[in-house]
Amino acid sequence: MKRAEVAPVPDPVDARLGARLAELRAERGWSLGELAERTGVSKSTLSRAERAEISPTASLLNRLCAVHGRTMSQLLSEVETEPALLVRAAEQPVWQDRASGFVRRSVSPPHSGLRGELVEGRLAPGSDIAYDRPPVPGLEQHIWVLEGTLDMTAQDVEHRLDAGDCLRLRVWGPTRFRCAGPEPVRYVLAVVLP
Repeated sequence: MKRAEVAPVPDPVDARLGARLAELRAERGWSLGELAERTGVSKSTLSRAERAEISPTASLLNRLCAVHGRTMSQLLSEVETEPALLVRAAEQPVWQDRASGFVRRSVSPPHSGLRGELVEGRLAPGSDIAYDRPPVPGLEQHIWVLEGTLDMTAQDVEHRLDAGDCLRLRVWGPTRFRCAGPEPVRYVLAVVLP
């Protein structure tokens, strides 16, 4: 009697590396065929690497890093450890700009391969922060005010947001966040890479 063969479980690092390679290809909108043309690696090898059916060689990784504009160290550092799925409130990093009265708390667990993140923003009364450009053109933002009133300007249009209001926009140019009211404002900013 013949026993059924069980497929080997991929190495966890190879699985994360394969998923990251697939994400990088998807970010550029490339098919496996397009990536094969750019790297000189067969579609089947690329597909098997993305599915962690094979462990990529240094040569293969070097070719992939070249087309994705990364060093091998950068790529491997993105997948070395499994990112946290949960970050407790007490462990969420907080950054404060004392000069402007802005406090930023990174709510989402960090992960370089994901496109979205949540940030909590707090502005003291009188705070006025202007950004001359987005970190990434076309960045999608959802601004949901939890407490207070926020004046937000984008593309020369000012929006007044009260508690409970939510504004969705894509950011292409300068933006401005102001707390003109007598009370502080607290809001959630959902950021999604294009």
